[in-house]
Amino acid sequence: MADDYSFPKGDLMKGKKALITGVANHNSIAWGIASQLAAQGAELAFAYLPDMEKRVRPLGESIGVKTFVPMEVTDDASMDAAFAQIESELGTLDAYLHSIAFANKDELKGSFVENTTREGFLRAMNISAFSFVDTARRAARLMPNGGSMVTMTYLGAERVIPNYNTMGVAKAALEAATRYIARDLGPKGIRVNAISAGAMRTLSLAGISGGRGMLSQGRAFSALKEDTSMEGVAGAALWLLSELGRSTTGEVVHVDAGFHMIGLPDGESAEG
Repeated sequence: MADDYSFPKGDLMKGKKALITGVANHNSIAWGIASQLAAQGAELAFAYLPDMEKRVRPLGESIGVKTFVPMEVTDDASMDAAFAQIESELGTLDAYLHSIAFANKDELKGSFVENTTREGFLRAMNISAFSFVDTARRAARLMPNGGSMVTMTYLGAERVIPNYNTMGVAKAALEAATRYIARDLGPKGIRVNAISAGAMRTLSLAGISGGRGMLSQGRAFSALKEDTSMEGVAGAALWLLSELGRSTTGEVVHVDAGFHMIGLPDGESAEG
């Protein structure tokens, strides 16, 4: 399955151990990144929601993953057990990918002010932002020789995207957390960055009202006039998670075919 993407073989990650979270299916960004890291020689561990094993295990096994860890980020006992297993099976870590996010589907449409509930807001923040703080703390303890962490974000953290709503606010918190984590872990030789990927055909996008429009508009309004590619996102992750990314930390790297930099699409004009 890794051969579905154009990932050349190499040894940039040879001898490195990486923890991957967020693989849900063949379209997951986390899957594309995992495939890239595996192609470059990394030893991977997959952490996943307990009820996702039937989907995740076959994918992992197709690229040589041997360590599979059930993990529920909202449950401290589950987190303790997961990282105990990771330490037992891998010993140490060199890289960590955080690709975890959730918001109630009925809050990802219409008015942010009218549709956001206290429960939904707190749940989105817990799963989408605090999970990175918690997992980063735990992963850092397994990085005695330094390492690198990457989390996944989206432009809705910086600008208003229709229907992104609660998830946009949670992603904004995630980006701020990335900078604070980078500050704290920097003296330990651990780099921490975020990748802001353009809209892609994932389960997350399917849960957003008007998600298909985000894809077509992203392509039409981007500088490159093309969709965000899995190869591009995975390549950026490889750069940040490997030694190629030395001296880079606390950054939000946009990989969206240049969509983020466009102020006004071609053919449009401002009044006044």
